[in-house]
Amino acid sequence: MDSSDIQEPPRKRRRKTPISTDSYVFKPLLEDIALSPEGYTSKVHITCIELWDVNLYIGTSAAEILHYVAIPPDPDEATASPSYIFASRLQPTYNHSATTLKLPGVQQILLLPKVAKACVLCNGTLTFYTLPELSPALGNTVVPGCSWIGGDNMNTLDEQHEDEETVMICIKNIIRLVRIGEKPRKIRNIEYPSCLAIARRDNFACVADARAYALLDVENQQKISLFPISSLDENAAGGQVEDISVYQEPSRPSSGIGDPRGHSRNTSLSTLVSGLGHRSPQSRSQERSDLDTPGPGPRATSPLRPSNRPRSRSGTSDSSRRPSVSDKPLPPPPDRTSAHQGAQTIAATSFSNLTPHICSPTPNEFLLTTGTAADEPGVGIFVNLDGDVVRGTLQFRRYPSSVVVDVNEQSASAPTGATQSEGFVLASILQHRDDGSREVIEVQDISNESRTEYLDIPFPFAEDDSEDAGTIVGHTKLRNILSNTSAPFPEVGDRLHKVRLHLPGYHPSGKAETEVTSHPANKVWEDKRNQEEQAFARRLGTQSSRIVLWSGSSIWWLVRNPLVLRLDGAIDMIAEAMFAHTELNNNRKEILRILASIRDYEANTETEFLSLEYIRQKSSLILFADSLSREIFPSGIDELRVEDLVESGLDPRILLSLISLLQAEVVEGPQGIWVHAGMTWIIEQYSTGFLVNTKDNINHKPVHQTEWMSMVKRYLMAWRQRKGFGSIADEIEVFKSTDAALLHLLLYLDGQHTSKAGIPSAVRSELYSLVDNGVDCFERAVTLLEQYRRLYVLSRLYQNRKMAGRVLGTWRRIIEGEVDTGNELRDGENEVRKYLAKIRDISLIHEFGTWLARRNAVLGVQVFADDSSRVKFAPQEVVEVLKEQAPEAVKVYLEHLVFGKKNSQYANTLISYYLDSVLHVLESSAEARSVLAQSYESYRALQPPKPTYRQFIMDNAVPESWWQDRLRLLELLGGSHGADFSYDLGSILGRIEAYEQDLVPESIILDGRQGRHQQALRLLTHGLGDYHTAVNYCLMGGASIFHPISGSLTPNEASTKEDQAVLFGYLLTEFLRIEDASNRLERTSELLERFGSWYDVKEVLKMIPESWSVELVSGFLVSAFRRLIHDKNEAMVVKALSGAENLQVAAALVEKCSAIGPQVEEAQSG
Repeated sequence: MDSSDIQEPPRKRRRKTPISTDSYVFKPLLEDIALSPEGYTSKVHITCIELWDVNLYIGTSAAEILHYVAIPPDPDEATASPSYIFASRLQPTYNHSATTLKLPGVQQILLLPKVAKACVLCNGTLTFYTLPELSPALGNTVVPGCSWIGGDNMNTLDEQHEDEETVMICIKNIIRLVRIGEKPRKIRNIEYPSCLAIARRDNFACVADARAYALLDVENQQKISLFPISSLDENAAGGQVEDISVYQEPSRPSSGIGDPRGHSRNTSLSTLVSGLGHRSPQSRSQERSDLDTPGPGPRATSPLRPSNRPRSRSGTSDSSRRPSVSDKPLPPPPDRTSAHQGAQTIAATSFSNLTPHICSPTPNEFLLTTGTAADEPGVGIFVNLDGDVVRGTLQFRRYPSSVVVDVNEQSASAPTGATQSEGFVLASILQHRDDGSREVIEVQDISNESRTEYLDIPFPFAEDDSEDAGTIVGHTKLRNILSNTSAPFPEVGDRLHKVRLHLPGYHPSGKAETEVTSHPANKVWEDKRNQEEQAFARRLGTQSSRIVLWSGSSIWWLVRNPLVLRLDGAIDMIAEAMFAHTELNNNRKEILRILASIRDYEANTETEFLSLEYIRQKSSLILFADSLSREIFPSGIDELRVEDLVESGLDPRILLSLISLLQAEVVEGPQGIWVHAGMTWIIEQYSTGFLVNTKDNINHKPVHQTEWMSMVKRYLMAWRQRKGFGSIADEIEVFKSTDAALLHLLLYLDGQHTSKAGIPSAVRSELYSLVDNGVDCFERAVTLLEQYRRLYVLSRLYQNRKMAGRVLGTWRRIIEGEVDTGNELRDGENEVRKYLAKIRDISLIHEFGTWLARRNAVLGVQVFADDSSRVKFAPQEVVEVLKEQAPEAVKVYLEHLVFGKKNSQYANTLISYYLDSVLHVLESSAEARSVLAQSYESYRALQPPKPTYRQFIMDNAVPESWWQDRLRLLELLGGSHGADFSYDLGSILGRIEAYEQDLVPESIILDGRQGRHQQALRLLTHGLGDYHTAVNYCLMGGASIFHPISGSLTPNEASTKEDQAVLFGYLLTEFLRIEDASNRLERTSELLERFGSWYDVKEVLKMIPESWSVELVSGFLVSAFRRLIHDKNEAMVVKALSGAENLQVAAALVEKCSAIGPQVEEAQSG
């Protein structure tokens, strides 16, 4: 038949095409095969199948082998399967003796590709052929009386003889190991009668006869009985160790293969059967004491290890009982009646109708079946190479007619107990139904005993001769063949290849979707991408299989259903149920169960990797969208882990497109969004169906909103942590979308919360963290923050980008009164000042420093005067800038220079500013002049002791700037900067001349500066009445009267006591002129008493009015007299001391002269 006969199901819209969720699916190999030869009237069925490379060999019950050859499909059709054409029909040789029994036909086809040979067992006769054309081989050798051929080593990688293959031939009572190459060579005979099945792993073979299983050590020729096939067979031996070696007769050198030493070869296999009728007496077996029970069970020791137990033999060795095979012809073929006599006898028993099945899932295990009857349940038991039962048992609903094992390639060599799934056991069983009985395939997971599936064979079977009406039995068999095939699954590529997802709606770029996608360059690129995806899809979905199933005249591959199809089919059914609003919670649990089942699954191929990604993405999408679309948030939302959503690799833009609030944040980019094609209908379903009113649901369901938005927020934050991963496609657009969506969501949530004063909410802290760490969607972020009127957050975004100008501009907007919803900028002017100190842009400092100075002169001046600022300005430059941009701040800056930095260079300028301020007020405000006059009167009215006038006006300061300016002016004029400080005296006098009556302290200071001390003291005494300051004036030598309050007074260095005495004389004169007599007398008496030492008694007495009694100045007089007496006494003491000192000096001179003696000086001659 050609490939046109094998038709794949048509491709339909994904959501309407149900996909099998079974672990295996059927793929047609050949259908409606013409099995019957010409003129053959009996029903013919398939008995065995084998495949090697492109050659398919089919054995039939008509004792024929049909040879088909595969024709490869068109290379351009990657999803097509090969077609098979009929090549030849072969009738193997067998004994055609008359018999009343129905012959089985071709029983086995064993292919040996390494030596290009085929062994065919047909009606009990073994023949040999060459591959692939099935020409007779090995000299047309025929081996009659054979019950089984097989036992080829399943550990092919361990085969030592690369040009030969070893097989086991079951002949009557022995199993003969033969090595077949160019010529056959016997290895040894093993005593085991009526063998019906064999599976071999190196030196260990598991065998079965009609009643029980056994484990053979073919190297050491020992056997351990395992357990009976039928548990009803109580007579079957079990747990016994026997010697199974057969005595080998010495053969002539020409016989070759009969030589037990194995040094010669024979050109024919005739000698293989020459000794069938002559075997040594049966060896007596030794029973193990620890294996008393016949049933299967774990054994403490391994009876098959030659190192652990000695080999024992028993039996006679009489050579007379061993006739020579070289002198006898080949025995005649066994009589068919006698050949089947034993089988008929066994068939009569109730437990002997069970066919033994032996499989080997791993190099260390065999799987055996046992049961009670064919229509009763069966059991699969695993045994290891020691004969011990391992694993758990498998339960078959009915005893199987055939069993195969399909193991994973990666776990075929894994040790027993590997954690991952090792494969499946498939069995054909008869299933009883209401409408009759049918043969089905039972599938069980080796690693998961609870996982069982039943597969219906796809086409009706031919009715057997069964006596039960309605029973359909079609000689259904399963088999693992030699070569595997690659079955295409185009549905895999249909789901896994990617297509562009067209999302309607807003594009942050400002362009409509049609404008973005219809650009010619984008269209060309998209077409090319689609072609690449289609080509890529054709490479996916190919599954290998070695399992064939035949029934009637048809053959199928039994292929593992790809993971993606199996799980996707289940997901689609669940999704359809969810769309119908049926059992929502149970359906969610099923999706979560599917996710959990693949969480630790490790992909071994590209297809598996993409399949797992697809299943994770689709499951996550359904769960996420279902949570969003439901009016009540599902209680199991915690089970939908954010980690699963992120690790699925699903493009977050897809999920965002389903959320009304965040749809506008999706950035598709020129290349768009590409998703697995199998997901598009889910996205369309949710986009057009349930999510229409999502925004309304959010607005009206606060509980739902909180839980749902919390999950979305955590999901977006987790995605942000993947920045920089090279595996993310469309990274730029993806992270622009996630950042914009997260920002939008946080802005929305923060608007629903109210933060305590000074303590930001958790959402606000997350919002700050987001913008402080930067976002990829800068322009969109600016738009969102402006839209939500979050100017302070916008300024933090600018700070992250180091956009100082925009930061300051945004703060200026807030300070000047523009709405900032969050109201987060505290002490904004000070924040501007501190920020300006951190930047280096001079133009920005000038712009915003002067702006700040206009609003707050003190803070504005600090911008230019702060020593910790990164940019330093020269004072003259700052003065010029402030004069131009912020005139009101010039005075503050000058005060900083003069008072803060003690820079007297700008004192005259500052004095000028103070005079301008004070004189302007006095000139324009009579109230101000009245305030000054009132302050003088109030101070004069105070009774001593009273503070100085300076202290008085500071304590009673008027809350006006001009008043503060006058205080600073007095400080400057009074010499607070030291004696070296000078100012333009004439200019100042000229400006205040008209206001001398109002500015009395200023006039006093200026008089003192000019040396007009008498005038200054007059104003202090009569103008202010500040007697304390007048005294200080005298003590200081007229240097200053208005120093700072704190600190000690330092006299003028140029002042002497004589100068001070003069000033005190002026002061006494003024005190004597005080109008109030009592005050005059009190002040004068106090002055004379405290500072009498500066006065001459005679002069004072002249100045004191004659009307004053001596008592009024008695204190001064007493003090003066005491001082005079003191001076007189002191002078006398000094005089006496001086006289004594004179005498001492004179005495010292006399002594010195005496010591020196006289000295004569001669007169020099003229």
